[in-house]
Amino acid sequence: MKKQLTCIFLAVLLCVMAVSPAFAGAPRVVDDADLLTVSEEAELTAKLNEISERQQMDVVVVTVNSLEGKTPQAFADDYYEYHDYGFGAEKDGILLLISMEANDWYITTDGSGIAAFTDAGIAYISEQFLFWLSDGFYVEAFQEYADQCDDFITQAKTGAPYDVDNLPHEPLSFFAVIVSLVIGLIIALISVAVMKGQLKTVYSEPAADSYVAEGSMNVTGSREFFLYRNVTRREKPKDENKKAGGSTTHRSSSGRTHGGGGGKF
Repeated sequence: MKKQLTCIFLAVLLCVMAVSPAFAGAPRVVDDADLLTVSEEAELTAKLNEISERQQMDVVVVTVNSLEGKTPQAFADDYYEYHDYGFGAEKDGILLLISMEANDWYITTDGSGIAAFTDAGIAYISEQFLFWLSDGFYVEAFQEYADQCDDFITQAKTGAPYDVDNLPHEPLSFFAVIVSLVIGLIIALISVAVMKGQLKTVYSEPAADSYVAEGSMNVTGSREFFLYRNVTRREKPKDENKKAGGSTTHRSSSGRTHGGGGGKF
């Protein structure tokens, strides 16, 4: 009975959030594929609403069972536009689409979201949530996506969006640091022990001439002359494989410009 009352309360909360002025418009979590429980959906909705309102940029998650014959890119773009997502005149925002039909994921961006989420940035974000998604931990995947979006939007507001040359770096955990130090110490001790063992038959001599074989050196004089220097300069070859930064854009069916990227999970 208690569990039923909890579910009813959460369902009512979702309805209130949908009609409340603070959450007016299309919901930021649309779980048509039923990947989340009622409580998980309510928690994720609250998180995305808070991030979106604070950052003034829509952060959305949509799950579907079918793309209805469209490509993931076209479906995500159309869904974003038809449901009127986005803040301001430029419709700033980002939407993550999950299709269970063929395990597709796609992120579409609009407005200032295009600059905030570069191609390299989208690839980085996907790496953070795809392993959760592939293993069926859907709410964990979406929570990670939300956290990454929050961080990326904050970074973009400084004028330097995360991109090829400045992607986030995960700090080493305390455990990883301790393990690394211990392994390094063990390797150093083994190396020193081996070198010490190889020097057991070596003894120091009181004078330097003890190290010179008799009759091996007969130097009467020496001089050095610097004649000339030849310097050859070569142009440093360009890295043809270096990926350019920024966001690749495309046109939706309505003619609007979007950024984005996607793949399989």
